[in-house]
Amino acid sequence: MNKNELNFRTIWISDVHLGTPGCQANYLLDFLKTHESETLYLVGDILDGWHLKKGWYWPQTHNDVVQKILRKGRKGTRVVFIPGNHDESVRQFIGLSFGEIEVHEDAIHTLANGKRLWVTHGDLFDGVMQHARWLAYVGDSAYTVILKLNRWFNAIRVRMGLPYWSLSQYLKHQVKNAVNFISAFEHVMTEEARRRDCDGVVCGHIHKAEIREINGTLYANDGDWVESLTALVEDFDGNLKIIHWNRRVEAPLNLQSLHQEMSQQPALFNELKSSRSSVCESSS
Repeated sequence: MNKNELNFRTIWISDVHLGTPGCQANYLLDFLKTHESETLYLVGDILDGWHLKKGWYWPQTHNDVVQKILRKGRKGTRVVFIPGNHDESVRQFIGLSFGEIEVHEDAIHTLANGKRLWVTHGDLFDGVMQHARWLAYVGDSAYTVILKLNRWFNAIRVRMGLPYWSLSQYLKHQVKNAVNFISAFEHVMTEEARRRDCDGVVCGHIHKAEIREINGTLYANDGDWVESLTALVEDFDGNLKIIHWNRRVEAPLNLQSLHQEMSQQPALFNELKSSRSSVCESSS
């Protein structure tokens, strides 16, 4: 690939959750079509094996995302796939390559300015994932309900000509426990990066894009493509920034599908209520 055609030295994306209705594949496709890089890191939860086990969901746009990534690899982009908890089945192939896609447990990325970054999804340092996996599954069900609400909300905004805005992110940031969890996660990740003799860490997992220093160590999270629609990028001087890709994508709105989902609204709220009850009973 001609270097003049490149937008960035490196791009990191994670938490795409292909195979779920909440995946914003149209936005991601638009981003991938308009941004090129020397290296593309797929930092986990690109596929959602948890959801696909419950029922098959794979529209054409999700297949288009996979094909677009494969084409980037064939055209010279180095593509590195680091599996997360939702696509953990891919971890059995660590050390192998699928076409031009390398599968790694984690990676050390050296910025253009010489700083070393540890790249990992982050689920292996999430206490809920490691010690209360059942709670993670319960939380995932409730989270699915919230994402459906988010889809309805943004479908209406698109019809009104308004840009994407994450209702689910807004709700999450109002919950004190969620905020405390995110803060604890960020500190654990930077401590581990220092232990590995790195200048910082790039991760995903918690669906909150961020770049900041914690006790002298860089913490960078590339966000997700179900809520915040963000990617982390490195320019050719080694500077990092987060891109929020909330531009409107011209895609046909399936009103029939939307109506069917909205007609199921009572059932969805019953599911959310059931999830909350399960958590309360288990903690009592």
